[in-house]
Amino acid sequence: MSKPIHVLRIGVVGLGRAFTLMLPTFLNDARVQLVAAADPLPQARAQFERDFGTPAHEDVQALCADPRVEVVYVASPHQFHTEHVQLAAAHGKHILVEKPMALTLAQCSAMIEATQAAGVQLLVGHSHSFNTPILRTRALIDSGEFGAVKMITALNYTDFLYRPRRPEELVTDAGGGVIHSQATHQMDIVRLLGGGHVRSVMAHTGAWDATRPTEGAYQALLSFDNGASASACYSGYGHFDSDDWLGQIGEMGQAKPTSEYGAARKRLASARDAEAEAHLKAARNYGGALYQASSSSSPQSRPAHQHFGHFIVSCEKADLRPTPTGIDICANLERRTEPLPSPAVPRSEVIDELVAAVLHDQPPLHSGEWARATTEICLAILASARSGMPVTTQWQVGLPPAKTAP
Repeated sequence: MSKPIHVLRIGVVGLGRAFTLMLPTFLNDARVQLVAAADPLPQARAQFERDFGTPAHEDVQALCADPRVEVVYVASPHQFHTEHVQLAAAHGKHILVEKPMALTLAQCSAMIEATQAAGVQLLVGHSHSFNTPILRTRALIDSGEFGAVKMITALNYTDFLYRPRRPEELVTDAGGGVIHSQATHQMDIVRLLGGGHVRSVMAHTGAWDATRPTEGAYQALLSFDNGASASACYSGYGHFDSDDWLGQIGEMGQAKPTSEYGAARKRLASARDAEAEAHLKAARNYGGALYQASSSSSPQSRPAHQHFGHFIVSCEKADLRPTPTGIDICANLERRTEPLPSPAVPRSEVIDELVAAVLHDQPPLHSGEWARATTEICLAILASARSGMPVTTQWQVGLPPAKTAP
């Protein structure tokens, strides 16, 4: 007779967009169970109670004190992450906190110190460096077959800036714009593929639309301690779409028809002002009037892995290109594709790492220290763009051994 698995009981802080993207994972992975939530919006709490038959609190303190909760998933707005992580740690809960970890390095350090003092695990994600194609590419690098990484090219073009936003999401210092929300994904992937230790960052940013007064684009050049370099480009201005390069597979692994071009700008045009835009976002969020539960968590409707645009890893003996369906390997004398099976559960890699950390005390790859190093790179992009000078780093960490194989 097989031994029953331990199901991790999760309480959610914040029932917004990040929660809805993780919801298919929580619903379909037998290793976790949602047992409580906290959110300031009554309609979100009511939706959670209808869906799960378990209490949703207005107060985060009450959720953290709930004895049924083993792991607190902090999915509140960026500016509240530090407070909510410290609160969960004070109640002895393990923590999964959404990216970006925080908005300053001091806040990141405070979160690490709080969880270390409490003796609880801290994981940061989801970031797209959890994705199986990225982890598999890193495993191919670690095999030694293709030699050392020499250069990484990362490109992503999306409509991020024209999705409905609350006012603070268009203010850089409050965590708005593409640096905190999108560079976190790309820099996390680049660091994982490059080995972790970035030595310096040189960058330019773009804020080209006065009605969206925050960074909507950037270009960055990263130098690694091991001699590798990476160039990273991101635009959220809703023109070219990187999914064109990836078989019309969207970021969430779904088929993406070309008829969706311009959809974000068209939706946004219905909002007359900032207040109307915030209401539009709330209406589309969990429990809102326009909320639609995801029906795309099965392998049939999600035939591919999630992705964050186009990456090419140039090694001494091959170029490796992770895609939503496999890894393209362009070696010296042959080109082949290593296919990947469709994901049975989206983002199950997050639960893999969470279970290993909480139940087996394995140091996570996406630790607080790792996420602080990624935050340092994102802040360096802003600092370099403002000064016109390269920025050197102080908080970088490398990859833990044997943590990258999917």
